[in-house]
Amino acid sequence: MAATAVLVWFLVIAGPQGGMVLLPTTFDKREQCIAAITEYQKQPTPAGWSVQCVPSASPFTDNGSAE
Repeated sequence: MAATAVLVWFLVIAGPQGGMVLLPTTFDKREQCIAAITEYQKQPTPAGWSVQCVPSASPFTDNGSAE
């Protein structure tokens, strides 16, 4: 029984002075995160700010058990 890691996508906003904000909302799929960025970019944003999706391994793994 092999454990598989599940990717969780986080929306990260970086400021012009190097500050970074990790939003508490996570996404199961990269497409969902990209859609959130598209919605974010519809609003006026200050110059120098960037938004991107960052993957992270979830602490939850599927080890084949049916718990």
